[in-house]
Amino acid sequence: MFWVAVALFVLALVVVFSTIKIVPQGREFTVERFGKYTRTLSPGIHLLTPFVEGIGRRMNMMEQVLDVPTQEVITKDNAMVKVDGIVFIQVMDAARAAYRVDNLSYAIAQLCMTNLRTVVGSMELDEVLSQRDAINTRLLHVIDAATEPWGVKANRIEIKDLTPPADITNAMARQMKAERERRAVITEADGEKQAAIARAEGAKQAAILEAEGRREAAFRDAEAREREAEAEAKATAMVSEAIARGDVNAINYFVAQKYVEAFAELARSPQQKTVIVPSEMGALVGTLAGVGELVGLAKEQQQARTDNRQAAAPARTPPAPPTSPAPRRGGAVPRTE
Repeated sequence: MFWVAVALFVLALVVVFSTIKIVPQGREFTVERFGKYTRTLSPGIHLLTPFVEGIGRRMNMMEQVLDVPTQEVITKDNAMVKVDGIVFIQVMDAARAAYRVDNLSYAIAQLCMTNLRTVVGSMELDEVLSQRDAINTRLLHVIDAATEPWGVKANRIEIKDLTPPADITNAMARQMKAERERRAVITEADGEKQAAIARAEGAKQAAILEAEGRREAAFRDAEAREREAEAEAKATAMVSEAIARGDVNAINYFVAQKYVEAFAELARSPQQKTVIVPSEMGALVGTLAGVGELVGLAKEQQQARTDNRQAAAPARTPPAPPTSPAPRRGGAVPRTE
């Protein structure tokens, strides 16, 4: 009796476990009745008919990442490149994914490889290297359309690596270097052009300012010469008035000033190697004194004429000729009028 009870207990456990099924979140189970698909179990607890229904396939309904193996592809311009990638898929219908294709992951990976070869082979190498987004978009469209009957949604496809041959890589490196050098030369030429323009503008402004400076200087020089001429004229007029009044010191000062200026100019002349000056500076004073005596003599003669005219005016007799004065110092003898 004991063994019978144990057998009945084990049989009850088997019936319970085969009847009650718990589906975890993110999974779906298919139910088969005598090997035929009947329904799909969603996440939660479910009851099955014992010895009649059973679990067929346990499907992962979460998004999955599949690796696309590396393969060599010949581009449109006969360049060999190595390409690999990844694809993101999600099962949308568990029944179709379970019963319409065998080994779903392997099937999708092979589908991606063949379509990747087709898409890359229809493009040139430069396009393959520069238009990865376009390749991803074309592959996604093709893979999504091909996996739709299987109840699978292709969310994204990404090219993970593109490796051109070594010789093409070297050629690309040289091309990039040449392009960088060309840009550097252009940039340097632009810099020199801007510098030349700036220098020309600076020279122009400098020339304008220099011309304005010369004009202002010329204006100032002309004004100075005009003031100097006015001063000279005033000095000459004052000396003339002083001479007319009989002031000998004015003419002495005027002649002495010109005498000193003449010797100063003679000393400053770059062509003059030898300067002859009087052995005694008293000669200058003597000269000035002689000039003063000449002026005084002329004044005395004028006064004598005036007196003679006044004395002879009542008798209307011709005036007597003036007497010749005695010779003065310095050997100057006045001329008789």
